[in-house]
Amino acid sequence: MAVATTAALLAALGGSLWLLVRRFVGREVLRLHGGGDADLHARKTVLITGANSGLGRSTAAELLRLGARVIMGCRDRARAEEAAGQLRRELGGPGLVVRELDLASLRSVRAFCRQLLQEEPRLDVLINNAGVFQCPYMKTEDGFEMQFGVNHLGHFLLTNLLLGLLKSSAPSRIVVVSSKLYAYGDINFEDLNSEQSYNKRFCYSRSKLANILFTRELARRLEGTNVTVNVLHPGVVRTNLGRHIHIPLLAKPLYNLVSWAFFKTPLEGAQTSIYLASSPEVEGVSGKYFGDCKEEELLPKAMDESVARKLWDISEVMVGILK
Repeated sequence: MAVATTAALLAALGGSLWLLVRRFVGREVLRLHGGGDADLHARKTVLITGANSGLGRSTAAELLRLGARVIMGCRDRARAEEAAGQLRRELGGPGLVVRELDLASLRSVRAFCRQLLQEEPRLDVLINNAGVFQCPYMKTEDGFEMQFGVNHLGHFLLTNLLLGLLKSSAPSRIVVVSSKLYAYGDINFEDLNSEQSYNKRFCYSRSKLANILFTRELARRLEGTNVTVNVLHPGVVRTNLGRHIHIPLLAKPLYNLVSWAFFKTPLEGAQTSIYLASSPEVEGVSGKYFGDCKEEELLPKAMDESVARKLWDISEVMVGILK
């Protein structure tokens, strides 16, 4: 009994020490990579989709601290206004604007862009951050599978409609948030809308692979414009993105402990977005894939130029840019 008790105490002590180390390491990574260039971002206008919670909110907060003017493009206006009010109380200043943007509706995307182009003389940074994660099968307003429709098509249309303003504001940047889970996805041109079969994990991975292919093709098309576009994975982060994932009640305490120990905080997860949006180190860098504020290698399927071009062409038709 004594031996078992001692072993349990040692295990608990070891676990506690590991948790402390994890928290310290997380803060140290934040210290080394956290924060962009304040001079670079003073008076810059930044649009962030999905900025009312999680990664988007943390990205907005840090860029506001750097002196940027931030436009929060969010589906839920009330939640966005609440988040904006909290940020204003925390940070002060008038540099925060809330606009309604539902990426599951091409009509909403077009209306959002019309208003922004009428009101904003420039756009220095676009951060495509919003996303849907492993939801049950459902469709967007326009009949697209939800994950592909929001994560890829909604941002595809948004970016294309704002390209003119980004070009006239150059040097400007586009930042696309993808995921390491792209590795488990494939682009099936015969069933992009998942009408023949649906697997929520595969479809999420496919949408994140589409983000990378889109980024690389867009970088090719933007050569010589002084507009750069890069894509990133934030790592595993504690956000509400996993709200569609069912965790058994008895397993939740263990899940919460593991997530606290091993998952990044939203602020830690946002560091690469902040870095790509503001750091002088990536000035002129385009078409690259980043994690933890460093460039990383991609799998061959994410670098297939023919697939990227075909996906671009089909996406243009799907969102109505081309008839």
